[in-house]
Amino acid sequence: MSKLDLSYLIDHRGHVWALTVDHIELSLTALVIALPIAIVLGVLAVRFRPLSWPILTLVGILYTIPSLAFLAFLIPSAGIGRKPALIILVVYAQVFLVRNIITGLNGVNPDTLEAARGVGMTGAQVFWKVWLPLALPVIIAGIRIALVTIIGIASITAWINAGGLGDLLFVGINRDYPAMVLAGVVAIVALALVTDLGIRLIEWLTPVARARRAGGA
Repeated sequence: MSKLDLSYLIDHRGHVWALTVDHIELSLTALVIALPIAIVLGVLAVRFRPLSWPILTLVGILYTIPSLAFLAFLIPSAGIGRKPALIILVVYAQVFLVRNIITGLNGVNPDTLEAARGVGMTGAQVFWKVWLPLALPVIIAGIRIALVTIIGIASITAWINAGGLGDLLFVGINRDYPAMVLAGVVAIVALALVTDLGIRLIEWLTPVARARRAGGA
């Protein structure tokens, strides 16, 4: 079995790090755009039950579109670069965000919400101070899955010059440079793992999660 060639990763670590920062920027921008959209869709699905199935079906269908085909479809209207990349990343993130927002909001005890209204809270106060915080652990789990997915799919958007670590993959393949490709793979996997662990820690530290652990103990 041949030894893994990490020479490019070691010798060009500054370049790999710059692409990593670029990849993080692209991924976080997509998440920041996707999350408010998902919250609106999720709340609509919970408050107006007949909309739940159409919304979940739509985001599910959009997620099944192959990424390269989706990018090719967007090129005539959105061009190349960050714009079509953000569109596809925002769309793909919806399936995880919307599902977990709906699950989290539906999982809150209705008696708790009624009690909040009983003490004089307005609808907005009930949502922001009671309903959303209680659903937060499940929503954060959706954010974790969505962001890790975004990081993976963002590597493909280098095909349309969106930047990020995917550059190492496409350039390395075109140049028949396995060490460059391996550097990209290692960096993408490492970024995804660190992101997953970091958000799991945040999820574990939320007040609701701490309260549940304390109650279980």
